[in-house]
Amino acid sequence: MNTGDLPITCEDENGAGARAAPKVVIVSGLSGSGKSVALRTFEDLDYYCVDNLPVELLPSFVRSLMRDDVLPQKIAVGIDVRNRHSDLSRLAQWRAALAQLGLEGSLVFFDARDEVLLRRYSDTRRRHPLSHTGLSLPEAIAREREIVAPLLAEADIVIDSSDLNVHQMRRRLIAQFAPEKGAALSLLFQSFAYKRGVPTDADFVFDARVLPNPHWDPALRPFSGRDAPVREYLQGQAVVGQYVDQVSQFLGTWLPRLRGETRSYVTIAFGCTGGKHRSVFLAETLAQHARDQGWEQVATFHRELE
Repeated sequence: MNTGDLPITCEDENGAGARAAPKVVIVSGLSGSGKSVALRTFEDLDYYCVDNLPVELLPSFVRSLMRDDVLPQKIAVGIDVRNRHSDLSRLAQWRAALAQLGLEGSLVFFDARDEVLLRRYSDTRRRHPLSHTGLSLPEAIAREREIVAPLLAEADIVIDSSDLNVHQMRRRLIAQFAPEKGAALSLLFQSFAYKRGVPTDADFVFDARVLPNPHWDPALRPFSGRDAPVREYLQGQAVVGQYVDQVSQFLGTWLPRLRGETRSYVTIAFGCTGGKHRSVFLAETLAQHARDQGWEQVATFHRELE
């Protein structure tokens, strides 16, 4: 299927001037195979992203966007096992409804080997979406494969992420959907917990355990470094500001020198005790700083929150 710009137009509700119809990418696959990374990548590529959309709402969702004054030209929708299981087998029907609107949706399916999925769940300590049914993790993965089989059968693009890191998954999508950006150096700002090991693919590692820890404030403990209460707390600490300034200066000096190298991506990792507060805050803060400095391909990945 051609993933380029669709030569389709649509009119507004009053029959006024024609507008280019958006291109729609459906992102699906097995839990733990890379769907979240994919949606964040599409978001970085200026797609309007929605996760866990009930599949039967896909046509009406796109139709509602086509009626908006400001029409997104690129849309990515996450559909997976969290949908009602009976709906997934009807994806072909809903894609046909999209075609009746004058556009087609590309389906990208992420897969991975069972042993890789088991290791990823072990590393992150996350619960599988089907674990509430009383299944063991291997049983849940096997059951999920059965449920999403109709999506795999419908897929236009299948990406096996078993042997891919986060950067490589992003590059695959960028090469497919935005080849003009494929040559740029991409930056990944990652958070992690030291108690679960330093990421093996990190190029730069910064230790945030020297900073005040929001974990010890009961009011802040439930939040993460993405949330306003934790951000405000850390932004109010002078030592955190000093840390951010010094790391920004370091990265501002050395990252530009990597542009001329043969590498296509760089990982900057921040670690703290639990990988939830300080490291997440720093990864998000330094990623935004990089964007402000003109870096085009910047992403974040929070290992302990994914």
